[in-house]
Amino acid sequence: MKHIPFAGIIAYPITPFTADGTVDIPLFKRLVERLITSGAHGIAPLGSTGVLPYLTDEEKEAVTTATLQQVANRVPTLVGVSNLTTERTLYHARFAEKAGATAVMIIPMSYWKLTDDEIVKHYDTVASKISIPIMAYNNPATGGVDMSPALLKRLLEIPNVTMIKESTGDIQRMHFLRKELGEDVAFYNGSNPLALAAFSAGANGWCTAAPNLIPELTVALYNAIVKNDLVLAQHVFYQQLDLLKFMVAKGLPRAVKAGLHLLGEDGGHLRAPLQPLTPGEVAELSTMLSRV
Repeated sequence: MKHIPFAGIIAYPITPFTADGTVDIPLFKRLVERLITSGAHGIAPLGSTGVLPYLTDEEKEAVTTATLQQVANRVPTLVGVSNLTTERTLYHARFAEKAGATAVMIIPMSYWKLTDDEIVKHYDTVASKISIPIMAYNNPATGGVDMSPALLKRLLEIPNVTMIKESTGDIQRMHFLRKELGEDVAFYNGSNPLALAAFSAGANGWCTAAPNLIPELTVALYNAIVKNDLVLAQHVFYQQLDLLKFMVAKGLPRAVKAGLHLLGEDGGHLRAPLQPLTPGEVAELSTMLSRV
């Protein structure tokens, strides 16, 4: 039986910056604490929401360390360690393991299109040098690589690749993962508007930035699924669907930062070239938040 350490709502904190462009670690810790106390079942720094590609190696290390310090083993942690090169990915995976991460998440990032064999070698090299579980993250919109179900099946032959995060928005892939790969493999929804459909397809959890703004609704959806209460699950999901679509369309870091401000919380600044939502977009977000 493969080790699968996550179930439920895995929350992605933003990485906030100060006005002068440095990572605001004290604020980051407060935002992580807010996610934990609001009921998240896991914390996942350094994903798309955490603007991983915009950070230096030293900043990634600081965010990883701050996460593990703040979480203090209260919930499992999933640290993003992806990089263009295998060497840097392995470096950050080792750092995360040493810091105490429960697992790491890797998305194959590419300038030149990678072959399936290159991707398998990439994961296998990292996996052979760490002992904690790996979540393979498929998100062609951000990573530039679309890992087919057949390729994901090859990755799962690597002993400590135990989890798949599927963010293509193709619900049929989720059905394939559950049907063809069996119960020893966990898959997680990474497409916010498909959360309900993914749980219905057998997803173990939902990796999402939504708990930054609507923690009660995200947790309520998972609890309804656990209770097999489809009517309640549908009700809770459709309450948040418009907001989930908005967050994806406008960019998770931008939407989360603006939403936190609307809720009276400090979300920090963005790092250029990312820019805040327009006043019109903020007004639209405010209306959505008032309805949930």
